[in-house]
Amino acid sequence: MLDVSSQSVPAATSRRGLVRRVAILASLTLVLVAVAASLYMVRTVDSQLADIAKSYEIRRQARELMLAVVDAETGQRGYLITRDEAYLEPYNIAVGNLSQTYQSLLALINDIPTQLERIEGLVPDLDAKRAEMARTIELMSAGEGVAALSLLRSDTGLELMGRIRTVLRQVVGEEDEKLIERNGRMEFNRKLLIATILAALGAAAILAYALLSRTQRKVVALAQQQNRLRTANEELEAHVRERTAEVEEARGHAERERARLETLLQDTNHRIGNSLATVSSLLGLQLARSSSDEVRNALEAAQLRVQAIASGHRRLRLGADLETTDAAEFLTDVIDDLAAQMPPNKAVTFEKHLQPMIIPARDATTLGIVVSELVTNALKHAFSDGRAGTVFIRFERPEGGVASLTVEDNGSGIAGHDGHEGLGALIVKQLARQFGGAEPEYRSREGGGTAVTVRLPRLDMPPAA
Repeated sequence: MLDVSSQSVPAATSRRGLVRRVAILASLTLVLVAVAASLYMVRTVDSQLADIAKSYEIRRQARELMLAVVDAETGQRGYLITRDEAYLEPYNIAVGNLSQTYQSLLALINDIPTQLERIEGLVPDLDAKRAEMARTIELMSAGEGVAALSLLRSDTGLELMGRIRTVLRQVVGEEDEKLIERNGRMEFNRKLLIATILAALGAAAILAYALLSRTQRKVVALAQQQNRLRTANEELEAHVRERTAEVEEARGHAERERARLETLLQDTNHRIGNSLATVSSLLGLQLARSSSDEVRNALEAAQLRVQAIASGHRRLRLGADLETTDAAEFLTDVIDDLAAQMPPNKAVTFEKHLQPMIIPARDATTLGIVVSELVTNALKHAFSDGRAGTVFIRFERPEGGVASLTVEDNGSGIAGHDGHEGLGALIVKQLARQFGGAEPEYRSREGGGTAVTVRLPRLDMPPAA
């Protein structure tokens, strides 16, 4: 007996669990079916509402067409009876609206064969009516009032108006029948939608009850687990406090090391810049002691290039990652240095259009040298005769495009000089190849001057690339 009882309890529990799972699955299925049916009904109702709106618009346009014909006829008759040309204004407006309203109505019924056949068959009558009205007005304007009134009193215009009214009433009547039918379907769909929503609510209630019962059992189990977890949590918190103290200490040490490294990098850049400035000063001393023009020109060019490199190192400001810098900010400082070093007899201004772009710091100095060479060439060749002008520097990368550097001037240009064949151009060409660029593009600038474009495909690529 004991064995039988002990075996029957698990069996009953298993059956109850199976019944519960089947009930939950059936309720969930019913909810999904009801939701799908509701969505379908909503889409059907939207489609029917669109059809109803279209029917109302067809009826309105048909009435507008009839009103346009009536208004035109009223203006015609008023003019013929009173000979007052003021009646011609509403006549002309109505005739103008007649074609526009007809086209609007034709567009609405283009997919309704029966209505389309009626409206297209109305064209001869409409044309005949307009011709009849225009003819009477023409006769009256020509002083043939008797002929105009005789034409007006004939049955032609009356018959045309009758046929037009009949066709338009048929159009409106068919749309009225459609509205009655669609309203009936709308009412049926509304009731069906209410039924599906009620079914969904009932299934949702059953499902919620089943889930609530199951949740209550889980809450009890979770409360027991929570007591066990609380003890483990207290032990973990103590361990976390110890590890947090260690991590904070390590973080403070890392931040101090990072600050020291940043200071060292900045100091290194300044030291390099100062050393190059010293080299530039030595070249300047040698330049002052040289009497050969060729040697002086070579030393002056070398001094300018060393100054450009020194300016690049002094102006380089690293980002938070100590590996990148803002190209626009860096180039602004380099161009300002070039403007400050310009001889007093050069009345040249600089106009900058620099797009902010984060680039590797290792490429910034090279980019500064390219800018310095192109600007120096512009000052040397475009404004060699002391004329005033402007140098335009543009640095940009279009959306999804390639970064490019363009230096333009509105001076005499480099025609007749070696601006694109000298040492400076060779340096620009060699440095551009480091960024995967093609040959620098030299072209005449619209309005006078020269433009040089250097494309830099790999400038803003990450260091790993």
